[in-house]
Amino acid sequence: MKYFQAVVRCQSFTEAAEECFISQSAMSQQIQALEHELGVKLLNRENRKISLTPAGEYFYRKSMVLLADFERLCNETVRIANKDRAELRIGYLKCYSGQEFRLAVAEFSEKYPDVSVQIINGTHEELYEALRDGGVDLILSDQRRAFSDEYTNFILATSECYIEIAARNPIASLECVEIDDLKNIPCILVASPEQQETEQRYYREIVGIQGDFQFAENLEDARLLVIGGNGFMPVEGGKNEPSFAPALSRLLLTRRGNPIKRTYCAFWKADNSGYYIEDFADMLKSRFLEGRKE
Repeated sequence: MKYFQAVVRCQSFTEAAEECFISQSAMSQQIQALEHELGVKLLNRENRKISLTPAGEYFYRKSMVLLADFERLCNETVRIANKDRAELRIGYLKCYSGQEFRLAVAEFSEKYPDVSVQIINGTHEELYEALRDGGVDLILSDQRRAFSDEYTNFILATSECYIEIAARNPIASLECVEIDDLKNIPCILVASPEQQETEQRYYREIVGIQGDFQFAENLEDARLLVIGGNGFMPVEGGKNEPSFAPALSRLLLTRRGNPIKRTYCAFWKADNSGYYIEDFADMLKSRFLEGRKE
C-alpha cells in the first residue's frame, strides 16, 4: 500500500523506488502484485505518464485514511505497552461543582494506576484553546458552538441550570427562580481577568442574565462572595447540594416557567482518539447517567 501511494505521489516509478529505497523493477512488481491481488487495474501507464483509474482513485483515497489509522493504532499500542510513560491530560470547567468528574477520575486512576493523569481547569474558551493547541487530550465542557468534525463531540448529558445564593436571602426559600427576577442581584462568575469579558457576554447574550457582574478567580472564592451576600452564582453540575450547605441554597433557574438547560460534552481531537481517552469518556458518561437516576 505504501509503495502504491509513493507511485501516485511521485507520479514516477523511478522516483517512488528511490524514495522507498528499492529498485524500479521491485517497485513495478509490488504494484503488479497489488493489482493482481485486488483483481482490478489501479494505474494507467501511457507514454511514461501515470494516472489513476476510477478504482485506483478510490483505493488511493481510502488507503491514505487506513494508513493514518494504522499509524495511530501503532502509536497507541506502544503507549499502552510503555505504561510508565502513558499520560492522560484532562481539562474541566472552573465553575463545575458536580461529582461526576471527580468520580470518573477516581475510577480511571484505580483501573490504570500506571497512567499519569494531569488535570487543569478553565473557562469554556480557555479549555477550547488548550484542546486546540494540544495542551490537553480531553475536556469536560458545555456546548457553546456548533459541533466541528475536527473533534469528537461526545454528549454526556443535557442538564437543568441552577444558581447558588446565600441561604439567608429570601429567594433561597423558593424551589426555582425566574431569570428575570435576578436582574437586580449581581451575578458572580468564575473567570480569569483575560476571560471576564467573554464570560460576561455569554451569560448576558446567550443565557439571558441582565444584571451586573462580579468575578472570582476560582470556585471557592466565588462561593465565599455568594455566602457574603454579594450576589448569586450560576453553577455547573446539576442539583447536587453545594459544598457550603447550609450557608448556600441551590435553586433551579427557569425562563417563563421552563427550566433553562445546558448540554455537557467530552471533547477531544478526532485525530487524537485513543484507548485511554475513549475509556475515560465512557466512565464520565456512566457517572452522568448515574447522577440523573438519583
